[in-house]
Amino acid sequence: MREEAGPAVKNYITPAGLQRLKDERSFLLSRERPAVVEVVAWAASNGDRSENADYLYGKRRLNQIDSRIRFLTKRIDAAVVVDPTARRPASVATRVFFGATVTYKDASGLEHVVSIVGIDEVDLDRGYISWRSPLGNTLMKSCPGDRVKLLAPGKTEHLEIIEVEYAPIPMDPFREPLGAESKPKVERS
Repeated sequence: MREEAGPAVKNYITPAGLQRLKDERSFLLSRERPAVVEVVAWAASNGDRSENADYLYGKRRLNQIDSRIRFLTKRIDAAVVVDPTARRPASVATRVFFGATVTYKDASGLEHVVSIVGIDEVDLDRGYISWRSPLGNTLMKSCPGDRVKLLAPGKTEHLEIIEVEYAPIPMDPFREPLGAESKPKVERS
């Protein structure tokens, strides 16, 4: 008998990030998967499946979709939603926790702004870093005026916390990927 490998890591996520995961899962279940099943059924009806590219590709794509649905379901089930705009007690309102937007200064005096988000929401172009990343981990529990030491692969850097705020963190909604099998739904009049 195999024992469970300890408690699952909580999946801290913003409300918008959770909605994006749910929207992707819904798209896969209601549109993408049925469209691929239709292609596979059609290809299977053409006879010899061993050399049928439509059938083989369709089956492979179906496995990918099912795998992604399982992954998304696990992430959604483990989600712990944290709203960055929720009121916090005064004792923690200026400390860095999940959902904080932090302005800090590096050793050269350059200012950076990052928002601490869930691992499913990381977007380095927008300054959204994971709470589990080396930088996110280093910033945790600090407050303005604190100096922290970032231990990153290959270097150590000293940072000064300038400002901590809790404000909305805009998240792009889920968008249907290019090349998706499903066709956009057409409204009937």
